[in-house]
Amino acid sequence: MTVKLRSFDAAAYLDNEETIAAYISDALESGDSDVLMSAIADVAKARGMARVASDAGVGRESLYKTLAPGSKPKVETLLKLLGALDVQLIVKPRAKSAKNAGKPVTTKKSTKSAAKPKGSRAHMGPVAA
Repeated sequence: MTVKLRSFDAAAYLDNEETIAAYISDALESGDSDVLMSAIADVAKARGMARVASDAGVGRESLYKTLAPGSKPKVETLLKLLGALDVQLIVKPRAKSAKNAGKPVTTKKSTKSAAKPKGSRAHMGPVAA
């Protein structure tokens, strides 16, 4: 018996803001830029490539190239695309791994003293007007 499978098109299920935001967020958390760009491409397809290209201020062909696997778009381009998709990039702390849980965050202190900019009046008293 042969089992026939239908191809899955994520764009068919990206029909509301919350689903779209969760989909792109999950792709971003993967740490794989190709997964992220593929997710953005799925959302752009769901919204209409021509509309997204117009809203992002890029040409349609340029949008396809930007979303192609292996592409390395500039941050500026990525932010324009996300804006055109009505989502925003949010940064939050990573969940702590079991290995690092409970350890305090430490920072390295610089051993160099901060250089004063030329013409700095930081070493002088108040300036009379």
